Amino acid sequence: MDYLFEKEIIRLADDDLEIREKLLAEGKLTEGYHQEMERVHRANAQRLREIINEIGFPTLSKVGAKASDAAWLIIQHSIGEPEFMKECYKMMEANSHDIHLKNKAYLYDRIQVFQGKPQKYGTQLIAGGIPYPVEDKESLNNEREKMNLPPLSNKEIHQIPDQAEIPEIDSRDEEYLKWRKKVGWV
Repeated sequence: MDYLFEKEIIRLADDDLEIREKLLAEGKLTEGYHQEMERVHRANAQRLREIINEIGFPTLSKVGAKASDAAWLIIQHSIGEPEFMKECYKMMEANSHDIHLKNKAYLYDRIQVFQGKPQKYGTQLIAGGIPYPVEDKESLNNEREKMNLPPLSNKEIHQIPDQAEIPEIDSRDEEYLKWRKKVGWV
C-alpha cells in the first residue's frame, strides 16, 4: 500500500534521531535543551503541522505503522511547543482506534509531567530510572495494560514518589523549571 507522506514523516523522525545521536556522541546533550536539537524539533513540528492540515492526524490507516510511530516521535519531541503537543494528544484521543495506544499513553504522561502534574501510565522517568509520580499507584498496571504497556513490578511501583513530592522533584533543576515557564508549560 502506498501511503501519502509516509516516507517524509519517517525521514523527519530519522533526522531527529541522527542529530540526537551525533550530539550525544559529542557530549553536547548533558546540559539543557541544545539549540540544534530544538531547531530540528521545531522544524519537524512545523512540517508535521502542515501534513496534519492536509491529511488529518497521521494514523495507521493513513500513513502506515512506521510513519504513524514516527509522527508520534516528532510530537513527543516537540517539547518547546506545549499547545501543539496538547492538540496532537486530542487528535490521538479522537483516533484511538487507528493508532498505537502506547504512543498516546507516552504523550499523555509527557504532557502531564511538563505541567508538573502526576502521570497516568508511569512512562516518564526521573533520576535513577524511577517513574515520575502517578495519579494512582493501585490502578497503574491496569491502566498500562489498556495501553499495551508491560506491567511494572510491585517493587517499581513502590519506588514511585507520591504526588506530594512533585514540587520538590520539579525544583531540583532550576534551568529546567525556567525553561518550562519560558515555553508555557507552567
